[in-house]
Amino acid sequence: MFDLSGMTALVTGASGGLGSAIARALAGQGARLAVSGSNVEKLEGFVKARGHSMVELAFSWLAARPTVASIIAGATKPEQIAANVRAAEWPLTAEDMNQIDGLTKKD
Repeated sequence: MFDLSGMTALVTGASGGLGSAIARALAGQGARLAVSGSNVEKLEGFVKARGHSMVELAFSWLAARPTVASIIAGATKPEQIAANVRAAEWPLTAEDMNQIDGLTKKD
């Protein structure tokens, strides 16, 4: 991805949903966060069972949304480029999307 050191990101809806995965991805790039929560155990189990990361889930989920035209991601290190490529190579199925929706549904 890209270096967000010294920047602050506001992530709403970050408790128990995909917003939390996005928050973790931003934090992984050095951003300070303002979030409403960070309960992502269910999604972490989902990605771990499939051999993927939360960043890969965030990218793949966005790519699977019909209203998202493109995902813009930068990189300053070779390992970040590799992570972005891995994320783009994980196509989520309709079943995956339904399961993610169930995992992120508010109780």
